[in-house]
Amino acid sequence: MSTKIPYKIYLNEDEIPSQWYNVRADMKNKPAPLISPADGHVLTIEEMNPIFCEELNKQELDNDTAYFDIPGEVMDFYKMYRPSPLVRAYFLEKALDTPAKIYYKFEGNNTSGSHKLNSSIAQAYYAKKQGLKGVTTETGAGQWGTALSMACAYFNLDCKVYMVKVSYEQKPFRREVMRTYGATVTPSPSNTTKVGRKILSDHPGTSGSLGCAISEAVEVAVSNPGYRYVLGSVLNQVLLHQSIIGLETKKALDKYGIKPDILIGCAGGGSNLGGFASPFFGEVLRGEAQYKIIGVEPASCPSFTRGKYAYDFCDTGMICPLAKMYTLGSQFIPSANHAGGLRFHGISPILAQLYDDGYFEARAVEQSSVFEAATQFARTEGILPAPESSHAIRVAIDEALKCKASGEAKTIVFNLTGTGYFDLMAYQQYNDKTMTDVVPSDEAIMESLAKLPKIGNE
Repeated sequence: MSTKIPYKIYLNEDEIPSQWYNVRADMKNKPAPLISPADGHVLTIEEMNPIFCEELNKQELDNDTAYFDIPGEVMDFYKMYRPSPLVRAYFLEKALDTPAKIYYKFEGNNTSGSHKLNSSIAQAYYAKKQGLKGVTTETGAGQWGTALSMACAYFNLDCKVYMVKVSYEQKPFRREVMRTYGATVTPSPSNTTKVGRKILSDHPGTSGSLGCAISEAVEVAVSNPGYRYVLGSVLNQVLLHQSIIGLETKKALDKYGIKPDILIGCAGGGSNLGGFASPFFGEVLRGEAQYKIIGVEPASCPSFTRGKYAYDFCDTGMICPLAKMYTLGSQFIPSANHAGGLRFHGISPILAQLYDDGYFEARAVEQSSVFEAATQFARTEGILPAPESSHAIRVAIDEALKCKASGEAKTIVFNLTGTGYFDLMAYQQYNDKTMTDVVPSDEAIMESLAKLPKIGNE
């Protein structure tokens, strides 16, 4: 075992995990099932097949299989950019003058610029295997839409993306990358769907949300033969595919005998935190280890810290199945800030159950403090981070400064799942000191929560 930890810990190509890990298999309290908004019955795989791909539905509903083999074609694609490095943030540690040891798993070393490719290539593979013509989806900051358009190009599938309007306008270059890969990109809410027209009527001038875009993408999928809807976060299947991040992280840490004390990921729909932390949650659930795990969300969209654990629609148009999650209400539309991929009213049912059972803590941080941390990270570590992942950087720095005050040399590991080169408008606002912090009022949240569906809730 080396006494000097290298700046970057790389696994060999043959060390890439060959299976995804399903944390539900180790959960005593399983995540609540998806239910019908009509009468509350638990949805069957036959009822879900017209919306999602058949093989993905099997993964979605499986609470017992601990490991799923990664298909050979997906593994071949992974090898183009995996394994991703685990990096020791020596320069950030020095700048903070902290005894803490800081590591980050960097998922931005691929053309899509984020971790989203891990699930998009899997979902595109299953769609192609089923013989579909194409898929529809939503995207917030554009990372998922970029990853899916790239995966669809690889498998020669049509790709229709509904992009949250504020991000469509703020990030035109991200949009153009999607179009370069052959995707059709529509700002949401739009006049191209029934649900989009209704949302525009109910919320004139809205900047959109992930919930709005989901509604439109689902409507288009179920209205066009040969299409299915795919999602970049929230769903059980997505956390399953993203577990490749946590599995690689654990392998890299074990390679040098490193035991983390604190694990941090940003929390929007759950793909970042869930994929990164799942194998570590598994150790805790099996009684093999203890970790302090932190999910970090924007104060402008605080599902964990100010939401309610209840059944709710995953979409603003209220056409999707009901999921039990921490939610601000499907009618909650966040402010037009720069946490694009985290602007979702709810959270993964898996993470919701784990949070409710006390397996991790959640923190909400404001936008300006997030960009302060992102700027410090860029200046010390040489990577311009995406706004979403920068929420994790903010709390990693906070925890490292606590170590400085206490003298404890804790080991902190966080997930850096994307680069911020398409987010320069946000950095410009921060640098120009025109960035503002918008925190929803209690009244606004209560008004939205009052509209929760009665079915499935007390």
